[in-house]
Amino acid sequence: MVERETTYSYELNAWIGVGANLGNPKKTVPAAIRRLNEQAQVNVQKSSSLYQTKPISSISQPDFINAVVRVRTSLDPMELLNVLLKVESEFGRIRDDSVDGPRVLDMDLLIYSDLILDLPELSVPHPRLTERLFVLKPLREIESSIKLPGLGSIDQYMHACRDQKVKKVSDGR
Repeated sequence: MVERETTYSYELNAWIGVGANLGNPKKTVPAAIRRLNEQAQVNVQKSSSLYQTKPISSISQPDFINAVVRVRTSLDPMELLNVLLKVESEFGRIRDDSVDGPRVLDMDLLIYSDLILDLPELSVPHPRLTERLFVLKPLREIESSIKLPGLGSIDQYMHACRDQKVKKVSDGR
């Protein structure tokens, strides 16, 4: 009997936060989502509306425009992260050590299927996901009954963030 190599092709859902506050973020965020959809093994399934939010940082900077997308992908989490970093770079993002500073583009892997992962390079679900209404609100818009892996219902976290100002500025596609 001749053994053949078997390859398994499967796709999983992942949710990605997209934000920007430098340049023209109302154009950059949708353009970055389109660019993400052009990547091999990444298919944008759903996109939230655009939301305008005040920066969390004490650093003086413009408001952010944020969205969340659901993608279908056969990439593993690290491969998907590398695609996000590549797209950020194509838009002129230079990564440094600043955590809450201004950005031409920021793409974060928020959730990858039901995976819980804690590596030096990547934590999934995103470690600050539950603290940021600018992520929770658009996520809930596209996935009204989503459960956060290892964390439970999104509603309890949205309630805890209710004092954060998040304003819808355009409808999703």
